[in-house]
Amino acid sequence: MHIAPRGEDGPLPQLAFANTFWDKYEQLEKPVRAGVRKAMKKFQQLTVAELRADKGLHLESVENARDPRLRTIRITDFWRGVVLAPDDGGDTFLLVNVVQHDKAYEWAAKRLYTVNTATRGLEVRNVVAIEQLTPVLEQTATKVQERLFDGFSDASLTRLGIDAGTLRAARTITDKAQLEAFASLFPEDQFEVLQFLAEGFDEDTVWREVVAVRRPTDPGPYDPDDLSSAIANTHSRITVVTGAEELEDILTKPFAAWRIFLHPTQRRVAYRATYTGPAQVTGGPGTGKTVVALHRVKHLLQRSPHAGRILLTTYTTALAKSLRESLALLLEDEALLKRVDVTTVDALARDVVRRRRGSVPRLCDDADERFRWRKVQQNLGLEWNEQFLSQEYRHVVLTQSISTEDEYLRVVRRGRGSALGPVKRTQVWRAMRMFEQGLRKDGKCTYLQLCAEAARLLGEPGAGDPPYAHVVVDEAQDLHPVQWRVLRGAVAPGPDDLFITGDPHQRIYDSRVSLGSLGIPVAGRSSRLRINYRSTEEILRWAAALMEDEPVESLSGDGKDSLAGYRSLLHGRRPALRGFGSEDAELNAVVAKIREWVAGGAAPAEIAVAARFHQTLDKVKARLERAGLPAVLVREGPGQQDVGVRLATLHAMKGLEFRCVAVIGVTAGTFPFPPAVTPPDVDRLQHEADMLAERCLLFVACTRAREELYVSYTGRSSRFLPAAADIEG
Repeated sequence: MHIAPRGEDGPLPQLAFANTFWDKYEQLEKPVRAGVRKAMKKFQQLTVAELRADKGLHLESVENARDPRLRTIRITDFWRGVVLAPDDGGDTFLLVNVVQHDKAYEWAAKRLYTVNTATRGLEVRNVVAIEQLTPVLEQTATKVQERLFDGFSDASLTRLGIDAGTLRAARTITDKAQLEAFASLFPEDQFEVLQFLAEGFDEDTVWREVVAVRRPTDPGPYDPDDLSSAIANTHSRITVVTGAEELEDILTKPFAAWRIFLHPTQRRVAYRATYTGPAQVTGGPGTGKTVVALHRVKHLLQRSPHAGRILLTTYTTALAKSLRESLALLLEDEALLKRVDVTTVDALARDVVRRRRGSVPRLCDDADERFRWRKVQQNLGLEWNEQFLSQEYRHVVLTQSISTEDEYLRVVRRGRGSALGPVKRTQVWRAMRMFEQGLRKDGKCTYLQLCAEAARLLGEPGAGDPPYAHVVVDEAQDLHPVQWRVLRGAVAPGPDDLFITGDPHQRIYDSRVSLGSLGIPVAGRSSRLRINYRSTEEILRWAAALMEDEPVESLSGDGKDSLAGYRSLLHGRRPALRGFGSEDAELNAVVAKIREWVAGGAAPAEIAVAARFHQTLDKVKARLERAGLPAVLVREGPGQQDVGVRLATLHAMKGLEFRCVAVIGVTAGTFPFPPAVTPPDVDRLQHEADMLAERCLLFVACTRAREELYVSYTGRSSRFLPAAADIEG
């Protein structure tokens, strides 16, 4: 049992935070958050006896509480903290929620905290709701021949930590949908055990993958009243504060804890003991795919502490920087962190080529590449524009590793909607050869050419062992097939070789891929996350409507993906859509909206304005600064420390999230943006793919908002938006 340090007048309290507290804390207004900090500091300054007697804190019992240890403390006149307080003689206090005054007592009265008999961790349940729901389901269950857990004895379920209260309710459940209804009611560990069993895992596997990983090495006798030990055993859901500096840091930067917190439904995927081959995790925005990827890295490191290196990779440098910061928060062992390379696929390819060849060609940026294709098209007098030629090279030649004219003349041009006979193919092939020759003459190459060369070097005879034991991929939806070939070559095929997370609904660069054809089969090893833990249900439903009726190819390229069943457990205000008669009026309105958010308690850095063009953002920045509001242009993505409203292009919003987001300039001429869309008469299939990418771009920007979303336009609104608002200004 934990023994508290002693002050001159008795033991000093130990303070801990349940991770459910961070959900609420991020959404509190500034005065309430200040009240939390003030109240929590008393736990660093007073003894246990002094805390109980302090009139300002007002540690008060909850009338009719199902758990007599629950107390409320005063945060402000209208807000209360809910604390699980130790029995007399104890020292560990757990802050579990911050709620408006009247709701605090109602919330606390329904909760019961217990110690799991198997994991020895602390759990909470809505005991009132379970007791009300169980008799109703018992009556329904009598009419059903088979219930979900009939194949497991009471003894088996008890061994896995299912206690009497949960067991009675579990015996009434007939299908997975009913089980999901208990997600917010059942104790966390017990619910996850039932989820595993419902998915077809046997008792021993569930013990190994759910119970044993959380159970102390030497648990000792079971003590249902040992609150301090139970809290110490629940490190995945509870943060224990050991000093004043740590308390201040965690209260001023609470989102750091949230970035690496794993929900039970995510833990099942991240901490599965092993996968027999490549595994894939998909899910909509906010479902925690990145957190799952981070924890998978942790699991692989802990499972094999002396094995080879691990690659954690993603699409952009900014996202890689964010992953590196989050992994450092998650891993307490510096030696483990040093075994992980966190980088982009392009940077990996550059490193492979440099190591194998001694040098790397200069890289050609997007603008230079477009200029070169335009020059080729003009020199040859071709009927196709530079966009068509570039896409043909990207989606056919590079995708299928074509190196000769004969191969190109015979190849099936998958995903291309324009017919090319032999004569025309010869003309296009000549253009592509001229493009490559021009780059070689200037000592340059494109990023995808560099990746193709790296993949070739990794796969050639005598290349040696692959550089990594495991590869974990985040934001996988935008990777091109040649980038996948680099990753396939970076790790030997086998158990736990590739762990892939992504969302095809956030695919904004039209990278088509069939993972199976690249030696990355994920059939039978795919999981889908459906609960959004970031945005409110109101924001989620509004944004999802942008993608309605749009068929989206799955991440692995073997079917279609859907947002069906995708939902949020959070609720808030409906998104606002406003139209204006002039850009001046639209810009004035977004400044006013930001003033409103700041007055409501949002820090400027918790607010973002997204627009299609940098010129629009420059205008917003000038107006915000004239209004006395700090603003910073997002160039480097996650990890920026500047204080100010974030201003980002829609492409730069990828991987970011904010309390409040304004997406402006969503006009008919901007979404879809004509230069980004292939005309249907040039290539019908490419036109459809480009239009979908435009929808995905807007969807990504809108789903960066956690609490409030504001969308505006000037003149005629984009066809992607719901029914237009009345024009103002």
